[in-house]
Amino acid sequence: MPRSRFHYLLFHLLLLLSSSFSSPNPETTALFTWITSGRSASPFPDWNPTDSSPCNWTHVACDSAGSVSSISIISTPLALPLPTTLCFSLPSLSSLSISASNLTGSIPSSFSECRRLAVLDLSSNSLSGPIPASLFRLPLLQSLILNSNLLSGQIPVSLGESTALLNLLLYDNRLSGPIPDSVGNLSRLQTLRAGGNRDLSGQIPDSLSQCRNLSVLGLADTKISGSIPASIGRLSNLQTLSVYTAMLSGSIPPELGNCTLLTNLFLYENSLSGSLPPELGRLSNLQRLLLWQNSLSGFLPEQFGKLSSLQIIDLSINSISGAIPLSVGGLTNLQELMLSDNKISGSIPPSISKLTSLSQLQLDTNQISGLIPQELGELSNLVVFFAWQNQLEGSIPSSFGSLTSLQALDLSHNHLTGSIPPGLFLLQNLTKLLLLSNDISGVIPPEIGQCRSLVRLRLGCNRIGGRIPLQIGGLAGINFLDLSSNRITGTVPDEIGKCSQLQMLNISNNTLSGELPASLGSITGLLILDASLNQFSGPIPESLGKLASMNKLILEGNLLSGPIPSSLSRCLSLELLDLSNVNQHVQMAPPSTACSTSSVTNGLYQQAIHRPCSDSNLIH
Repeated sequence: MPRSRFHYLLFHLLLLLSSSFSSPNPETTALFTWITSGRSASPFPDWNPTDSSPCNWTHVACDSAGSVSSISIISTPLALPLPTTLCFSLPSLSSLSISASNLTGSIPSSFSECRRLAVLDLSSNSLSGPIPASLFRLPLLQSLILNSNLLSGQIPVSLGESTALLNLLLYDNRLSGPIPDSVGNLSRLQTLRAGGNRDLSGQIPDSLSQCRNLSVLGLADTKISGSIPASIGRLSNLQTLSVYTAMLSGSIPPELGNCTLLTNLFLYENSLSGSLPPELGRLSNLQRLLLWQNSLSGFLPEQFGKLSSLQIIDLSINSISGAIPLSVGGLTNLQELMLSDNKISGSIPPSISKLTSLSQLQLDTNQISGLIPQELGELSNLVVFFAWQNQLEGSIPSSFGSLTSLQALDLSHNHLTGSIPPGLFLLQNLTKLLLLSNDISGVIPPEIGQCRSLVRLRLGCNRIGGRIPLQIGGLAGINFLDLSSNRITGTVPDEIGKCSQLQMLNISNNTLSGELPASLGSITGLLILDASLNQFSGPIPESLGKLASMNKLILEGNLLSGPIPSSLSRCLSLELLDLSNVNQHVQMAPPSTACSTSSVTNGLYQQAIHRPCSDSNLIH
């Protein structure tokens, strides 16, 4: 006898037995028996086994004949398996939605007996085992939602028999193997999402092009490989193509430009190569184009300037060359322009200033040259501007003082000259200003004290002169201050002690003189203090012993005198104390006063520890 028939007879036998005890309704009994299995009471107080009908119960709906047609349970910790007799006891069931409720066990194959079932949503549970092939033989099934479980095995070939299917959501499981070619039989299919199944493999089936109603195709975070079939261009209703973090190769087919309703194109973190098809410029509805970390080459097509709906374009970490086309100014809805880590040359086009919604402009690690356009100061919504590791020349535009939304500006490792515009320090949202390794001169503007939002300031490896302004004490929130390898003179102002959040202070390789201020001892969170290669004189401040978290104190190459303060023995985190080349005036403390965890260097300095401006990776 077939197992399903056995369950059917057994269930009705139980109903006959229960009828002798005046059981009110077989559907009532079936539902109450299931919900209370393994527990003493129902999680739903209104589920009463003596009720004549379950139609007034929460989570239950009935049809006009008084039979249960829908069950909807969301975010209830049931910790139960699905009942194998459900379809025999609820023959009119058309919708079953039990999500985020910790269902356990497998999906019963007997669910294929729910012949009226149109919606089956078992998402976000702990179901395991294979997807029963028989599910795809349900004649009315429109939505099969099984995502976010522990399902394993392959997608059944019988998938192609579910010709009424509109939505198939299988993502975030443990499915493996290929997508069956039979998927092409699902002419009504609108959504197919199977991403997050990391062992799903094979190619995108060419037969998928027969699913002419498909609007969403999601196969991200899988082992889907091979090329994108040119036939995908026949999917005229496609709105989202998401196959990122996979193993795609080959070129992007020009035919993709025929998918004129496409809104989202996510193909990042693959091995795609070749040039960007100019035909993509026909996608007037495209809002997000994410192709980063592939092996794409060639130029940025001029036709991309026609993508009038585009909000985000990220082509970072490829091998794209040539100049940024002037037509980029036509992308009036663009919010993020990400072109980092390519081989882009030429200059920054002033037409970028027309992108008034732009919040992110990342052009770093390219071969861009020329001047930074003054017009960029018109980008009132700009939050991040990265152009480090290029060949930019000229001065930082004074118009940048108008970028009132700016939070991070990194122009390090270029050939910039001139002085730092004082207006930069009047930007009340600026948290990071990195100008490392340029040819910037002038002085540190006294306006620096007004930039109270600043957290990270790196001006190292330039030609900045003058003194450290007293106003530096206004940077109460700064935690990383690098003024190394410049031409700064004079003393370090006592106001530096007001920078109470500092963790790293590097003032090395300047011409600073006088005594190190005792106020440094009030920066209790300081981890690294590098004042080497200056002309500091006098004693090492006793107050440095208050810096219990400090792990590196580098004072090499100064004119210091007197003993090593015994208070340094309280710096239990100290790993390096470098006093080499201090004109031989510093007296070594007896071993008992030196911190046992410290490495004290006097005359035997390890050059590998201190390389000013040699490692740009420390910046970013």
